[in-house]
This record gives sequence, C-alpha cells and structure tokens, in this order.
Amino acid sequence: MTPESHASTGTDTPLPGPPPGCPAHGLGPGGLHRLHESEDLAGLYEQLRKEHGPVAPVLLHDDVPIWIVLGHAENLHMVRSPTQFCRDSRIWTPLKDGLVKPDHPLMPHIAWQPIASHAEGDEHKRLRGAVQGAISTIDFRSLRRYINRSTQAIVNRFCEEGEADLVGQFAEHLPMAVMCEILGMPEEYNDRLVEAARDALKGTETAIASHSYVMDALSRLTTRRRAQPEEDLASYLITHPARLTDDEVREHLRLVLFAAYEATTNLLSNVLLTVLIDPRFRAQLNGGQMTVPEAVEQSLWNEPPFSTVFAYFAKQETELGGQRIRRGDGLLFAPLPANVDPRVRPDLKASMQGNRSHLAFGGGPHECPGQDIGRSIADVGVDALLMRLPDVELDCDEDELRWTASIASRHLVSLPVAFAPKPPQDVTETPNHNHVPAQRSDWQIGITQPQPVPVAAAQPQPAPAQHQPAPTQPQPAPVPPQAQPAAEEPARRKGVWQRFLSWWRGY
Repeated sequence: MTPESHASTGTDTPLPGPPPGCPAHGLGPGGLHRLHESEDLAGLYEQLRKEHGPVAPVLLHDDVPIWIVLGHAENLHMVRSPTQFCRDSRIWTPLKDGLVKPDHPLMPHIAWQPIASHAEGDEHKRLRGAVQGAISTIDFRSLRRYINRSTQAIVNRFCEEGEADLVGQFAEHLPMAVMCEILGMPEEYNDRLVEAARDALKGTETAIASHSYVMDALSRLTTRRRAQPEEDLASYLITHPARLTDDEVREHLRLVLFAAYEATTNLLSNVLLTVLIDPRFRAQLNGGQMTVPEAVEQSLWNEPPFSTVFAYFAKQETELGGQRIRRGDGLLFAPLPANVDPRVRPDLKASMQGNRSHLAFGGGPHECPGQDIGRSIADVGVDALLMRLPDVELDCDEDELRWTASIASRHLVSLPVAFAPKPPQDVTETPNHNHVPAQRSDWQIGITQPQPVPVAAAQPQPAPAQHQPAPTQPQPAPVPPQAQPAAEEPARRKGVWQRFLSWWRGY
C-alpha cells in the first residue's frame, strides 16, 4: 500500500465531509476507513474483516496509509518473522516521503528510538538482554507479598466509606505503587506521579509537562543508582554486562514504567468489571471452579490491555493475508481483533480456561518481557481486594459505564462500587473480611454424648462386714467435664494445597 494508491477526487474544490452517522462518515481517499474517526473500533474491525479478509488497508491521522492485521495467524507470522518485518520506522515510506509530519499525533508511538522495542539484530540482543536480565532477578514471591501489602494500603483509604471508584482509587494506583518498588523508587510513589503518568499517556495539552515530571523522577533514580547500586531493576540495568549508558537506562526505565502501568491498569479494570457484571463468572470464582489467574487470562482474551500496537514495517516486498505488502509499508499489530478471529474462536462465549495463545502480550522477538509482572499484579491485587470486600457490587447501571477509546487502547473511565464499610487492616496481615472466633473445645453437633464417669467413683468399694454396718463415707462430688481443664490440642499443620496457596499469594 503506497501513497499513490490514494488518488484525489480530481476536483480543485474540497468537498464537505459527510455528517456523523452517514455511511460515508469516516472514509478517506480511496474509500478507506479512518481509524481515528471510528466510534466503534471493534465493529469496524469486523466490517474490515468481511470486506478485506485478515489484513485490511486503513488510514491514520492526516490520511496516512497503513495496514491493520486482523487475523490471529497473520499477526503471529508478522511478529515472528524479523527477516520480513521490523519495528524500525525509519524505513516507513510515508515518513520518508514527508507525509508524516513531526507533529503527527502518533509520532510519540511510531518515531524510532534507541530502545529495545525498536532495535534489531545485535543491538536488539544487547538492549533486550539487559532488560530481561534485570527482570529475571525479581523474586516473585517477595513481589506478590509487596502487591498484597500495597493492595491493603490502598483499600484502607476507602474501605470505611462503603463506596469507591475502583478505577481511579484502585486500578490506577496499584500498578504504579508496585512498579515504583520494582524500579527502586518507592519514595516517588504518590498521587501526583499517578496523575502525571495518566496525563502523559492521554496526550492532553499538559502531557509534555507530565511526561517531564515522570522523566525527572527516573533521572534522579538513574543518578542515585549509578553512584550506589542496590537490589532493584534500575541497579541491575546499570550493572548489566551490556553497559547501558545513563540515557539508555533512563529510556528503558520509562519504557518499562509506562508500558507496564498502562497495560496493568487496563487489565485490573477489565477483570474487576467482569467479576462485577457477569454473575456466572463470579459464581465460578467463588465456587472454586475458576481461579483469579484463570479469570485474568479470560480477560486478556476478551479485552486485551492494548487494542493495537504501533507499528511494524515491511523490510521487503511480501504477501500477508492475501494482500500484497510492499517494502516500506506500515502494519498495525492488533491483538483485539486477532483474539476474536473466528478461525480460532468460533464461539466467543466459550471459556478459554487454560489457553494462553492470546496475543495480549505480543509475540516473537518483541514479546513483552514483563508480562509476568502484570499477571502477578492482577492476580494478587484482585484476589486480595475481593477478600477484603466480598460484598462489593456495581453502584450504577451497566449502560452508565463510560470508556475512553483510542486506536491503541480502551480505558474504563470509572467503576463505581458499593459495599458494607470495613475497618482498616494491618497491611502485613493476610487479607480477610471477618474475624474468625477461636475454636471452642466443647463444641458438638447432635445428641449430647455421655459424660465420663470420675475415676474415684468408678473404683469398686470393699464390701462391709455383715455383723457391723459400714460407716457412711461422704462421696466426692463428680466434676463436670466442662470444669476440667481442656487438654491443648496441637495446631493442625496446613495441607499441601493450603501451603501452596499461601506461598503463591505471598503470605
């Protein structure tokens, strides 16, 4: 797909655009759809699938042409074929021809940067090796314990109110608290940092200032750890044999922070929403038929944190999904339509338990290296919150929920819930929602059991002589069983499954 394929109408006078709701609304040169003008991207993806198959031509802002890959197999082939497709936008034909201006809204996503996600060959191995090496040092048992404690601290802020917004008060805070700990700057976590990250990702008028605020925090961290390394991801990046420069360390910290934060915030919101609105889902969860990790995977199939990822570029002329792809063409990796490809999911209502072949975390050489961090935050965070607030319910009609959508992702604006007010809890305790009384030693069910006969009363007395009546001796009163001190029973040791759950959850 080249710019020449989008010919002008042949008139000198620009025609007025069609009004919203008109069938032609959202169409550009050549009758191609403008993704950024669609109010229903999921519906548009299915329309494109019917019209063009698994790979379809579309337009970005300023009518820049690009392909969107809709098929599951085609997306996998693209990300797993580095000899045919790469992430280096410097070979993108529209960019080389000047069709993509420096102020293009998507340039922050597409512009080439000296980071692992855009590099190739030996440079990619060097940079990604440093990131993966740093992530491999994470102790996930300690991480789950920290996630649990962070969840308790965050829930303590609103548990006494009886109501909350689980997006603004929970899902947007927990990932940032955990990522600050992983990176090595827990002291930087606060509401201001959360707001700055959200603002920078939204691309508002203040996004540049918010991005600078986050980068200042990462720069301070890099300087401190260069002088005095500790046990955190920033230190391992600095001391890795790849010998990253301060700029490379800072840029990869930014990449890890923003990618993990945005993806995990969306994942937490989506899982909690599903639990709240789908009674079958929650019944399965409470009944033990579906664990929280399985619930998370189901959400990754239905609503991946990123709808599309910018972008891959053809290194040579090739064919994909029945379309002729020319050298320099751009292609959007699209997990959302790929995960509902009818060739892999003919029945969208069917459970996907045990199936991790979704594309929520990408694939190939650029597959997300921090996906286990996101899964851990969602697994432990949702589990701990439901333990603290077992009666939590949606506090509005489902059709009142609002989303902000872009080509890249769909973000739930708020998730209002109500629950019975709960007292704050010590963050070091195992999450629970009620006090369990001490076990009673005299507890019994059914008919009262015969009382044991005292030993003194049970012993036979010598028979008195016939010629002399036996003197009457006062008999000791029997001691009621409940008055006797109960023998201490040894504490029962947890079974294998209970010990495994405690280890997994970090208690």
